[in-house]
Amino acid sequence: MLRAYSPGAKGATCVTDADGAALLAGAVWIDMINPTPVEEALVESVIGVQVPTRDEMIEIEPSSRLYQEPGGLFLTANLIAGVDSGDPISTAVSFVLTPGRLVTVRYAEPKVFELFAAHVARAPGLCSDANSTLINLLDAVVDRLADVLEKVGDDLDNISRSTFRRSNADPRQRMTTAALTVLLTRIGAAQDIVSKSRDSAVSLTRVISFLTYALKKKDGGDTRERLRSLSRDLVSLTDQTNYLGNNVTFLLDAAMGLINIEQNAIIKIFSVAAVIFLPPTLVASIYGMNFHAMPELVWHYGYPMAIGLMIVSAVLPYSFFKSRGWL
Repeated sequence: MLRAYSPGAKGATCVTDADGAALLAGAVWIDMINPTPVEEALVESVIGVQVPTRDEMIEIEPSSRLYQEPGGLFLTANLIAGVDSGDPISTAVSFVLTPGRLVTVRYAEPKVFELFAAHVARAPGLCSDANSTLINLLDAVVDRLADVLEKVGDDLDNISRSTFRRSNADPRQRMTTAALTVLLTRIGAAQDIVSKSRDSAVSLTRVISFLTYALKKKDGGDTRERLRSLSRDLVSLTDQTNYLGNNVTFLLDAAMGLINIEQNAIIKIFSVAAVIFLPPTLVASIYGMNFHAMPELVWHYGYPMAIGLMIVSAVLPYSFFKSRGWL
């Protein structure tokens, strides 16, 4: 699918589903979403350069992701998508900057594109020319990444509060297996988003650095200053991902510690039960042998004495463990 963002007659930005070269001729921004070979050929005929293929977009070498050719500047970054739906993924998005147009190629639906398109509809000046459109779009991407990290930070704080700050709960109350499973699942989900966010921040940092170098001789000081501002923001976001990653590691270690505590508590219960019932079992075993030389067998109070001895031998270990706080 192709979407063309073109300046209108009165300065408004028109958003249309592009289905022909005529609709793309005056477009400032062409957004390619899961493009077909026919759509790729159409866009290439309009902009005069080849757009990256899907295989080229997933290359990990920086030289394959960031390069300049006659007629165009090619930038590919990893963006996080699917956070709101609970299925975050890292997807490659290519930005092709030509003298008159910006082309974006993507095979997923990062929410930032929807947000930026809505912003462009309200403020058409964001899409006045190709260079400013690219910088404004990258600015929106960085803002979206910051929002994602802020949400993850809140989720981690809620996990910590619900797990370790149960001031009104009985500290001796154990967490159930289901609660521990939910805890590990939430920590794992947070780690997934943090790792993908860090990958996105690092990838965007490379894009901004390359773009600053490529545009330094073509644009004025305002463009370079905005790129430097984006670069500083990405440094802060990278530090934030490292901080959140450390929090995730701590929470995961703490969760494993809770699981070990629960397992030890269960083993301790069985161990104490075995010690408590061992003396009564010994007494019952002795008087279950039925030797003729045992005087208690014909004693009138032999049975109550044996029962009482078993009860006392069970109560004494239990009282001892209770007094030491082992139960």
